[in-house]
Amino acid sequence: MKDRILKMRDEMLSELTENILPFWMKNMNDHANGGFTGRIDGNGRPVAGAVKGAILNARILWTFSAAYRILGKPEYLETASRAKDEIIEKFYDREHGGVFWSLDAHGRPCDMKKQIYAIGFAIYGMSEYYRAAKDEQALKYAVKLMQDIERHSFDPDFGGYFEAFDREWNELEDMRLSEKDFNDCKTMNTHLHIIEPYTNLLRVWRTPELEERVRHLLNVFTDRIIDPRTHHLRLFFGRDWHSTHNIISYGHDIEASWLLNEAADVLADPRVVSSIAPVVASVADAAAEGFIPHTGMIYESSPDTGAIDADRHWWVQAESVVGFFNLWQRTGNADALEKAFDCWDFIKKHIIDKTRGEWYWSLRADGTPNKDEDKAGFWKCPYHNGRMCMEIIERSA
Repeated sequence: MKDRILKMRDEMLSELTENILPFWMKNMNDHANGGFTGRIDGNGRPVAGAVKGAILNARILWTFSAAYRILGKPEYLETASRAKDEIIEKFYDREHGGVFWSLDAHGRPCDMKKQIYAIGFAIYGMSEYYRAAKDEQALKYAVKLMQDIERHSFDPDFGGYFEAFDREWNELEDMRLSEKDFNDCKTMNTHLHIIEPYTNLLRVWRTPELEERVRHLLNVFTDRIIDPRTHHLRLFFGRDWHSTHNIISYGHDIEASWLLNEAADVLADPRVVSSIAPVVASVADAAAEGFIPHTGMIYESSPDTGAIDADRHWWVQAESVVGFFNLWQRTGNADALEKAFDCWDFIKKHIIDKTRGEWYWSLRADGTPNKDEDKAGFWKCPYHNGRMCMEIIERSA
């Protein structure tokens, strides 16, 4: 077993340093306008005039900061530093706080709404840059952005956080994170990507207030978001946490399972660590309903209609490897470790683009690689697959 883990670790180190990170360093620099190219299509062609998303830049910042922290290569810090500067100089709203949703191809504010999900990723990236480089400016902006979320998004009546605002922090009629989402004022996805950066910030900026918020977010997941009957995550909510749609997202289930464990660990309250353990194990077990041996994890399903999206999205496979590996580490569940190995084998065979580099968006249910969606862009970033590699590298050292 140890030999198989070390083999997977070595393979992921190669994947990270010889494919994923070089692809982004080679292909994403915008030499004309500064920063990073907004989009590369599924066939590897840069798309002229593409907008530049805050999420993409923040995820580049996190990925290359973490890579520098773990591997120490100066070129990773250089890329992370450019991403940090891009966010501070162009995405950060100096007048009202928060970060703009997007810039145009020339680096000018394009969509100035304040999507809390995107601000969360900016915190994630800035806090990781501080972990890697001990840069006080990055920590200052991470704290400022966290305070913006607390000041404008926290719901003092029912708990949790609202989705989105206009530039001046007024309510928006359309709060959706993407066109595929429902227009609800609270979502699982945003809360998952608030607890994730708050946990990372807590590593380096430990205050009673931030500890309380991480504790609160864990309670939101255990009391509001995780369905006590099915142990799947509920996805969309009204203000009072009434669940509005019955959809299962297997990738979010497995991702949440290990991120909630991580939050409890960093909080370092033994009672919380103990109480969260069986909860997240049940979420990981529920996620496994979407796992098919030798063919990865399907995307989502709708129990009410019976509809199934059986595409194997790149990020779902990456999170499955980490989630099942984490479950094995926490519980000794040998079947979970086999799932992690199995999913990694599937990624190597079907998701990694061995011709043009990086990973395909997905393998379609019919077995063909999806080249219609981006290779890099607003949502296709080095974060999920890069993080998978780094998690396994660190966990198996």
